[in-house]
Amino acid sequence: MPDRPADDPTAALERHLEEVRLKQETRNERQVWYFLAYFLFGIHFLAFVMIYAVHHAK
Repeated sequence: MPDRPADDPTAALERHLEEVRLKQETRNERQVWYFLAYFLFGIHFLAFVMIYAVHHAK
């Protein structure tokens, strides 16, 4: 691939689109971690409630 001049609009557009894609990828990855954290918290909370219920059942 030949080198493009610095003022090439195609290269600028490609750079911009790559930056946008990286930002979106970072945002998506952060959302996945948040969803995982909420899921694991919910599972543990439910488990502790069930343990409490079993230990305090008559």
